[in-house]
This record gives sequence, C-alpha cells and structure tokens, in this order.
Amino acid sequence: MSPDAGDVRQWLKKAAHDREVAELAVKNVPAITDVAAFHTQQAVEKLLKGYLVFHEIEFEKIHDLEILLSHCAEQDPAFLGLLDRVEPLTSYAVRFRYPGPGDPTVEQVASALRVVTEVETFVLDRLPPEVRP
Repeated sequence: MSPDAGDVRQWLKKAAHDREVAELAVKNVPAITDVAAFHTQQAVEKLLKGYLVFHEIEFEKIHDLEILLSHCAEQDPAFLGLLDRVEPLTSYAVRFRYPGPGDPTVEQVASALRVVTEVETFVLDRLPPEVRP
C-alpha cells in the first residue's frame, strides 16, 4: 500500500502554517516569542511526521523531536546530521506554553526559525513533488 499523497501534503501544510505563525509572532511589536517558539517546535515535528507518513513508518503521538528524527533516520541515516540543531527545540513544545521560565529571546526564536527552514528544505528534498503542499 502506497502512502496517500494528500495525507502527507496535509502534514507539510500544517508545518508551513506553524512556521508562518512563528514568523508573524516574532515580527509582532512587541515580539510574542513564547508562541513563536512553540510553533517552531510544532513545524519541525510536523515536517518529520510528514516524512514518516510518506514512508509509512508508524510513530507515537509524541512531541520528542529526537525520537521522531531517529525514526526518520531508519529510512535515511542523513537525518542524524540534524540532531544537534533539532533536539533543543523539543522543550519548546511545553516550556514556554505556561507561566514559569522567562520567555525566549527574539534571537532564540530567530535561530529556531533557521532550524525550521533547514529541516523543511531537508525533508522536501527527500519527498517527491506530488506530495508537497
């Protein structure tokens, strides 16, 4: 059974929406960095899950980017080269969503957005055009 291109495209589209929301939130005056950071993590998570859906690799409903990346690496070991940059974003899934630690800086979010762009390019380069949004 081959993957449904529409399912993969939906994951990638949702990832793009998360990236766009992060970009808008960090450009806001003042920047809304807590929300932007959360959406950078979500964008990477959905990109990785889209890749897994395309390759019909089952995954748990988790936010741990290191685990998702390791599942992707089972199909393409080159994913492991992203680990150092992607892994720190895992904490963004919950760290800034609730009162507690200080909000991330604009530079931290800008750095996270660069990671999103890198992962997006990396994943899309490994998928056929018909599944891209």
